[in-house]
Amino acid sequence: MGWIDLLSELAGTFSGPYSSLRRVYRDAVFQAESGKGKERHACDGEAFENQQICEINRRLGSNEGALFQAVKKIYESKRLGREAAIRELLGALNYTAAAIILLREGGNNGRDDR
Repeated sequence: MGWIDLLSELAGTFSGPYSSLRRVYRDAVFQAESGKGKERHACDGEAFENQQICEINRRLGSNEGALFQAVKKIYESKRLGREAAIRELLGALNYTAAAIILLREGGNNGRDDR
């Protein structure tokens, strides 16, 4: 990422072929930091990977809880109005991110490394 991209990101504006994708991910992070995610899952200043969204899955020994929640939110979004559906899908992105974090930590849920 170059300086112009970094400044654009800090200003909340994006350009380039992936600008719409960057806006969606920015909104998902904002939701986790400030919205429903923070209200329900985080203690003040707690890192995302230490919050319940990841910790409960660790205690259960897999990322399947996070995957379930992501899929559930996707299905729920279908019956909601536009803005509520967007919020639900941003939450699904955050649960998917939690599942990825857990996989990167070394949990493989019985999968071989392909």
